[in-house]
Amino acid sequence: MITYVFAMEYGVCKQEAIAEGIAGKIIRFHVVANSDGPIDQELKLKVRDAVGVYMQEKLSGITDISKSRLVIKENLGEIENQARKVLEEEGCGYPVRAELKVTEFPEKTYGQYTFQAGEYEALELVIGSGKGHNWWCVMYPNLCFFNSVYQVVGQEAEKSLERVLTQEEYESLMEQKNYKVKSALWEWVMDKF
Repeated sequence: MITYVFAMEYGVCKQEAIAEGIAGKIIRFHVVANSDGPIDQELKLKVRDAVGVYMQEKLSGITDISKSRLVIKENLGEIENQARKVLEEEGCGYPVRAELKVTEFPEKTYGQYTFQAGEYEALELVIGSGKGHNWWCVMYPNLCFFNSVYQVVGQEAEKSLERVLTQEEYESLMEQKNYKVKSALWEWVMDKF
C-alpha cells in the first residue's frame, strides 16, 4: 500500500514538474477589464484586438523566449498607447498599465491544449481598476495570432509549441486535467507525521 501511495504522489509531483517546465517556456497574454459591465467587457476585447495586431507584427518570426521577452519589454509603452488609443476612440478615459510579470492563471484550454493552473510569465494589460473578468492566450509561442486574430491553434501554432516544449510536456497539454488525484492513506500519513 505504501508503494502505491508513493507512486501516486510521485505521479502528481511529476505532473507538477512538467507544468512548471511548460510555464518556464511560454509567455501568456492577459487582458483585465475595468469591470464586468458589458461596456467594459466589450472595451477589453477591442483593446485585446488592437494590442494583438500590434504585437503580432512585432513578434512575427521570433522563435526564442528571450527575444520575445525583450520585444515585449521594449514595447510596453507602445502597448499602453495602443490600448489608450482604443479607449479614447470609444470615449473612455480609463488608465492602462502594461507589464511583463509572473501571474497566477487558472487551468485553461486552447483548442486541444490544456494548460494547468499555476504561475506563468505574462504580458499583463490592466484597464482601469482591473476588477473585471479577464481574457488570456499564449503569446509565445504564438497560439494567439495565427491566420486571423485569436483563431486558436492552427498548424503553425502547433509546430511552434512542439518546437519549444519537450515531447513529454507537449503530450501533457493534450491530456484531460479536470481531475484531482487524492490518496486518503497519504493524507492520513501526512496528518500523523
